[in-house]
Amino acid sequence: MNKRFVLPVLLLVLPCMAAGEERDATDIVRDAVDHWRGLSSYTEMTMVIHRPDWERSMTMRAWTKGQDQSLVRVVEPKKDRGNGTLTDDDSMWTFSPKVNRVIKIPSSMMGQSWMGSDFSNKDVARADDIIDQYDHTILGRESIDGIVVYEIESVPHEDAAVVWGKEVLKIRDDHVVVEHAFYDQDGELVKKLVSLDIGEMGGRTIAKRQRMGKIDKPEEWTEIGVIEVEYEIELKDSLFTLSNLRNPRD
Repeated sequence: MNKRFVLPVLLLVLPCMAAGEERDATDIVRDAVDHWRGLSSYTEMTMVIHRPDWERSMTMRAWTKGQDQSLVRVVEPKKDRGNGTLTDDDSMWTFSPKVNRVIKIPSSMMGQSWMGSDFSNKDVARADDIIDQYDHTILGRESIDGIVVYEIESVPHEDAAVVWGKEVLKIRDDHVVVEHAFYDQDGELVKKLVSLDIGEMGGRTIAKRQRMGKIDKPEEWTEIGVIEVEYEIELKDSLFTLSNLRNPRD
């Protein structure tokens, strides 16, 4: 799933060029989503949920296939082992071994916390919604250590089933998202995803560690760290089924 760096103090901010001379904003966003997920992927990762008085860590495995299918499963700690999330097209389900139940997540709950983290169910479920349901505009670009970073404003269509008033992304010209900001309907910044470590893994440059945090609660955040990742691998359709969510065969 298959669904996160300290900026230098001095940034060279370059004006956005005319549309005919500049890369298309929608293509930049699409390339970033495709780069992160690939045609298919397998990832081992850690998730750390930090609060002022406690911290919780999990190790997870995730598989993605195309833009519509993903499966995330907790492997550690033991008390959370087997908890999983499956997405297929516009549907999302969770499974908890403790209650031995598969639960379908209704659309009304897509904005709620995923596994108690600062990520929402929607963040995990459909990364490509931002391609199909938003209009994208390049606001400008920065040159950081010789790498061009585009700043893109993404505004949802009037009929889009999304909660955000707009999203603003900073995407490197090698397709790595270095920052993703979420604004409410009043234009107020609500939360931000920042890449803390970028490097080579799985044969491509990716964000190896990302932090999501709410702006009004800076002492609360969730970090995702990639341990291992493989891209363009053969995955059976049976992996992304409710049967496999409940009774793992991966």
